[in-house]
Amino acid sequence: MFANPPAAEIDALLARMRSIAIVGFSPKTDRPSFRVAQAMQAAGYRIVPVRPHLDQGLGEPAYASIEDLPFVPDLVDVFRAPEAVPAIVDACIARGVPTLWLQEGVVHEEAAERARAAGMLVVMDRCLWKEYLARTA
Repeated sequence: MFANPPAAEIDALLARMRSIAIVGFSPKTDRPSFRVAQAMQAAGYRIVPVRPHLDQGLGEPAYASIEDLPFVPDLVDVFRAPEAVPAIVDACIARGVPTLWLQEGVVHEEAAERARAAGMLVVMDRCLWKEYLARTA
């Protein structure tokens, strides 16, 4: 059974990370991926939108996939359906991404365990922005 990292480990992650690739970023301002990305950007994190057929988001260049990123982000935050997670994990493993965050409602235990076995820190079924707020309030 998958268990998220302890609070102290999430605290340390939020303190050390600087760049967040948002997989499933939406340019629509009413979508959760946009709102979380915008809030984390306002908090000082570099946001990298990942979405096919999008040129830019929040003033940053957008990329079609994790494989297309010009650098390895500190964290990949996933706003996709659970069935998309195994392929995302494959891409993260191939690129050496250190942290995978699966947003609320994005649950794929097998893929999360595979990412963890590959050495990634994995958080599942939690909102990155809510976790950030809980630690900075």
